[in-house]
Amino acid sequence: MPHMQFQPVFETKKRPILIAGPCSAETEEQVLETARALASQGIDLFRSGIWKPRTRPGAFEGVGKVGLDWLKMVKEETGLRVTTEVANGQHVELALGCGIDVLWIGARTTVNPFSVQELADALRGVDVPILIKNPVNADLKLWIGAIERIYQAGIRRIALVHRGFSKYGEVKYRNVPQWELPIEMKIQFPDVQMICDHSHICGNRHMLLEVAQRALDLNYDGLMTEVHPDPDSAWSDPEQQVTPLHYGEMVEELIVRKPIATDKDLLYKLRLLRSDIDDIDEKILELLAKRMIIAEQIGEYKRENNIAIYQPQRWRDILENGLRKGVALGLSNECIGHLMKTIHQESINHQSKVMNEPLEVDGKG
Repeated sequence: MPHMQFQPVFETKKRPILIAGPCSAETEEQVLETARALASQGIDLFRSGIWKPRTRPGAFEGVGKVGLDWLKMVKEETGLRVTTEVANGQHVELALGCGIDVLWIGARTTVNPFSVQELADALRGVDVPILIKNPVNADLKLWIGAIERIYQAGIRRIALVHRGFSKYGEVKYRNVPQWELPIEMKIQFPDVQMICDHSHICGNRHMLLEVAQRALDLNYDGLMTEVHPDPDSAWSDPEQQVTPLHYGEMVEELIVRKPIATDKDLLYKLRLLRSDIDDIDEKILELLAKRMIIAEQIGEYKRENNIAIYQPQRWRDILENGLRKGVALGLSNECIGHLMKTIHQESINHQSKVMNEPLEVDGKG
């Protein structure tokens, strides 16, 4: 589609933009108590789930429409702007009717183009900021598709929320960050603000600061955090929520980096170092090209001798050797694993091309 021009959801130049509030609105008292505590900490947007799409039936699925009245009270008493998640056209109509300032589209909705289109149809002709969370699975096309559908509805104030991606068997994170994916989204949409929902990435309290700092180091615009006056008694996701006091302490510990370098001496030093990196990258690419030439020679040998391309034991040896040497050189297992798998796949692609060429017989093709 034609080039999209976005407007900021948050006009403030302050970094980080702070979005905070309980995972779910539970009671009027709980919502207002949290909002009062966060208002004194200068947050930019108060969040609370009114409708909660749950993975399995029987879990708390939100208080529904009555919670919108509580958010309206938050606005009137504290002056905070408020946001909640919408998943269908009726949610949009009810939320806008109660004066909700910002709407967000959740990960379980972003993954479904039918649901996103229903929201887009309900938003047509309305000027309201929209936050779009990444889809549950690591599919950038779905995320981009959601942006396009909302944009086509006439919405220009759009921001993205990175909440991590589901991965079977993952134990460290609730949702794996896969930082390279939101970075790719920023490359494609440089004018769109990027918010990190570190609560859903972590799934616990003790990693919140670490992940928030990583996001700021990557030049994210803001953070979305779940805050509850009594997290352990929360009706949903208690493990990842923090008290307003803990939240304030965490924000104070964050180190906010400059988005770009401005000092002339620093810029000169950075140019020198980046020039070195460019030279090294060029050499890496040249070595990779040489490796693929050898892979093609191996492919020719396998073709002539009717040997399968994939050799499991050889691949295990390559990977184990790479991991051992990489760790000794100060590289992470994750980095080496991804790199070796990518190189191996490219090698297979080159061998496949050779293997499927017709054999020459008596000098004739």
